[in-house]
Amino acid sequence: MNTVTLHASDLDGYLTDTDKKDIDEISGLYDLSLDLFGRIDGNDKSREAEEELTELSIRIGHRLEEITAKNKRIHVYSFETPRELHGEASRIIAKLRNPGTGHEEFLYYIQRAYEILFSSTFADKCLNRKRTIIEKTPVSIPVQNYAVHRLPDVDELVQNSVMCVMLRGALLPSMIISKEIEDYTSNGYITPFALFRIKRDESKSESDMAYVLDLGKSFFKPEELDGKDLIFADPMNATGGSLVTIITYLRQLGIKPKSIKFINVIAALKGALRITRAIEDAEVYTLWMDPVLNESAYILPGLGDAGDRLNGKDEGEPRNMIQLIADYGHDIVNLYRNQVREIEKTVLH
Repeated sequence: MNTVTLHASDLDGYLTDTDKKDIDEISGLYDLSLDLFGRIDGNDKSREAEEELTELSIRIGHRLEEITAKNKRIHVYSFETPRELHGEASRIIAKLRNPGTGHEEFLYYIQRAYEILFSSTFADKCLNRKRTIIEKTPVSIPVQNYAVHRLPDVDELVQNSVMCVMLRGALLPSMIISKEIEDYTSNGYITPFALFRIKRDESKSESDMAYVLDLGKSFFKPEELDGKDLIFADPMNATGGSLVTIITYLRQLGIKPKSIKFINVIAALKGALRITRAIEDAEVYTLWMDPVLNESAYILPGLGDAGDRLNGKDEGEPRNMIQLIADYGHDIVNLYRNQVREIEKTVLH
């Protein structure tokens, strides 16, 4: 089988002693949360436990902010933006975490999350550099009306971009980011796509996790990635293993990306640190940071399996890229029609 495998022990070798100390400190604080969880449901002292949990959560958040502030390539929206904007991010994350949030509603909040993430990653960096568009409106009385709009000029940041899709959960987020790039750029730039079939071994624990890149089911041309700004959009950054596996393989092929951006809705501290230590020019952008991983390498408190909640569970053989797009339905496919065409070209060429 044509595969590349990376193990979790390889990833931990990138962490500094300070990183490991910080991760252990956050894990110790989160262990206190685990003790409180059992006192919340069905307990006459649940109110007291909820207050303690709130105070502990604030404490963990402040400590995460202090830790990530030392690493200039980790960008956490809720740490770097004005406090007035945090309520919207918190509301979105709360809806995504909720087990009662259904499939359609989950898609809606993923879209909202990535619109915010696009702005913070790209558009907000260009607020002092804007371009004008004059838009014809449907109103023609007393004369044809036009509206003037000033948009952040993101062309220089995104015109060299390739969307790199790590399959399943990353498909729709990648389409959303590509659509935002198309809508913001002066020429309606539609990003090329590179598709990687990467999977972690769910039977293993976090300490011996393996990440397998299946080259036989991946679709990309190495020469089209060299010197490019590579964008990876995945809802969850748990261990960082998938990204490190792909970039390690590409560099073995002699590919030298101009830049690498990993854009997540939720990232675990360990995953963000591993990526920035293992990949010297990678930057992590995340809407929200969660503190720890459990033994199965799931983020805590997390939001479950984002891939299944976005795409539904496979029945039998895993669906290929075209099947996943078809299952999104007419409305989403029509909304992202240019991105779908690019993906189809990549898969079927």
